[in-house]
Amino acid sequence: MSLPVLRQALRAARRRVGLDRALAGLPLVLAIVALAWRLGGAGWAAACALVALALLAVVVVRALRRCDPAWLAARLDAARADMDDSSALLYAREDTLGPLQRLQRARLHERLRQRPPPDLRPAWSRRRLAIAWGAGALIAAVALAWPHAPRTPGAPAASREAGAAPETPRLRSTLLQVRPPAYTGLEAQALRALDAKAPEGARLVWRLRIAPAPTAAALEFLDGTRLPLAREGDDWVARHRLQASQLYRLRIDGDDAPALLHRLDAIADRPPQVRLLAPETTLQLRAEGQRQWRLVFEAEDDYGVAAQARLRIVRTEGSGENQTFHEHARTLAGRGEARLRRFETVLDIAAFGLQPGEDLVASLEVRDVREPEPQTGRSASAILRWPPPAPPDADGLDGLARQVLPAYFRSQRQIVIDAEALLAERPRLQPERFLARSDALGVDQRLLRLRYGQFLGEEAEGAARAPSADAEAPPPPRPRVSPGGIFADGSDAVEAPAEDAHEHEAGHDHDDAHDDHAHEGADHAGHDHPDPVPADGVFGREDGVVAAFGHLHDLPEAATLLDPQTRETLRKALREMWQSELHLRQGDPAAALPYANRALGFIKQVQEADRIYLPRLGAQLPPIDESRRLSGERDGLAPRALPPLRAAAADAVLQQAWTGLADAQADPAPVLAAVEAWAARERTRVQDALAVVAAIDAVRQDPACTDCREALRGLLWQAMRRPAGGMAPRPAADAAGARYLRALQEAR
Repeated sequence: MSLPVLRQALRAARRRVGLDRALAGLPLVLAIVALAWRLGGAGWAAACALVALALLAVVVVRALRRCDPAWLAARLDAARADMDDSSALLYAREDTLGPLQRLQRARLHERLRQRPPPDLRPAWSRRRLAIAWGAGALIAAVALAWPHAPRTPGAPAASREAGAAPETPRLRSTLLQVRPPAYTGLEAQALRALDAKAPEGARLVWRLRIAPAPTAAALEFLDGTRLPLAREGDDWVARHRLQASQLYRLRIDGDDAPALLHRLDAIADRPPQVRLLAPETTLQLRAEGQRQWRLVFEAEDDYGVAAQARLRIVRTEGSGENQTFHEHARTLAGRGEARLRRFETVLDIAAFGLQPGEDLVASLEVRDVREPEPQTGRSASAILRWPPPAPPDADGLDGLARQVLPAYFRSQRQIVIDAEALLAERPRLQPERFLARSDALGVDQRLLRLRYGQFLGEEAEGAARAPSADAEAPPPPRPRVSPGGIFADGSDAVEAPAEDAHEHEAGHDHDDAHDDHAHEGADHAGHDHPDPVPADGVFGREDGVVAAFGHLHDLPEAATLLDPQTRETLRKALREMWQSELHLRQGDPAAALPYANRALGFIKQVQEADRIYLPRLGAQLPPIDESRRLSGERDGLAPRALPPLRAAAADAVLQQAWTGLADAQADPAPVLAAVEAWAARERTRVQDALAVVAAIDAVRQDPACTDCREALRGLLWQAMRRPAGGMAPRPAADAAGARYLRALQEAR
């Protein structure tokens, strides 16, 4: 403490707080002593006085502990503004202060020397003192004025005890010791109750004090088992191993009071849970040059995981019916605590002889520490796949291999956005890079054009066509090359030159002389199938067979789902796409943008076109006879009764029991026997099987207990399956309805 004046102020404040608490608690102590003396005599009064004084001392000490230097510093800051809320510096250690803090502390010392601190003692708790002394005086007065219980003078205590009836044996104290199995690592527990919750296999020891001593006592389980209690000194002891959840009663010979039902819950040991941490996906493709495969697993168990685990590795070889499997096993050591272990290994791929087209499958088997039969858990299988080699080039085999997937990820709006972005990046790109990206964008435009062309019945492009039998052999095609030296198609197929390109576009429509070809492709009419004779005149050549029979046609039904106006709008979009593709393949995105935007507008018009609704053919219902409406005549109408709603056969027992328990006058014994047999079979149907058994036993013990019946009915209601929904039968006509029907008949 910095100054003597502050030490004196703290001592004065503590004296005030201690005296205030003592004066407030003293009347209550006196009242408790008076009550104890009045009810139990001088001995009870002395014991209660000691306890009350000890509690009062604890309250006073706790109040004094709150009056520490920090409390005094806060009081000083609140009382004097010139302390700058820095009074805590007066009690700080010198070696923990900085230069500025030391300077401020010196200033505070000087201010306290010039002007002493005010009175920092808290005020007296006048209201609390008044209430405490008033309540204490009232309680003491009532205790002293209460009349004594009359006592019969005369015979000594021994004679009174001899004439009294023998006392009934009662349970005086309970001690239930729970000793879990050693493998769980849990400590033993001592419970002061007859209900317990313990792991499976735990040893239970009951130590009961019964006075006066009975002739015999036992634990009766509801499954019919009886466990006698043995006398060991003053205790009655029983031992039992908990294997499943049970209900039991304590039976004491000579005690006629109803025995309460107690519950023992067995906590099942769960099998270990294994998770795959690495790789993140269960299927992993082998990367180029990859030689090792890293596997990381994590195993968790409620009591503990074995330190070692078995890694099962299976290599597949071959394919189809000739596929074989080679199994390998390795032992891994885990790291970490017993309940959460981590298993990690790195496998050498070459050591297993993995080849292209084969898989390596790994899974981890972990056991827990359960005794005597450990439980096993297995992880998800991790698969390392070596992709097979790529198939040979299938150019020209349109019937065997087609590239269709990329077309589903393109749209006309995206082509416009990519073209604008390419123009914005043109100053920063090399000419070759710019031409390559423009050509690739043209390929995207071509694939999108072909996809929309399918709705007009157009045919796919890119496959070679065999000439007809009477046609002359065409000259070899001249490939059209972009300014960058890249084929205009950007793929393995070769297109015709620019001046003949319109003739090779099936379904392309122009305003010039090529319209005839376009309409032939679009309507799928007038198309000549080529004769299966190859161009070189050699019958049976592979390329000739593919050209003759591998030519694909689109579905002709696709061209009939659009009305003529919509088809014409779509044909305009295809023409604009063609011009956009032409300029993009030539490396001029700026010239292609107007065509691409107009194509986007036409596509939007097609999307907003009216839908076509086709009639659905079905049964032709007979017309309704309007003359019979509201006549009340039922001639010719066959009666039709709705089938009753029936629940499942297994719920019939529950329904009968639920209905039978509602009648308080009926004997519940047959119903309880049926429900008890059902509960033994269908333990999974209820959330708490022991609660159902306890409710059955409660009704059996007291059949007239209405609350017990309702509790059992509630549990049965939760276990019953809900019936399937149906139509309720129409109620029979009442008196008013019968009069209405008679009036209708008389009016006729």
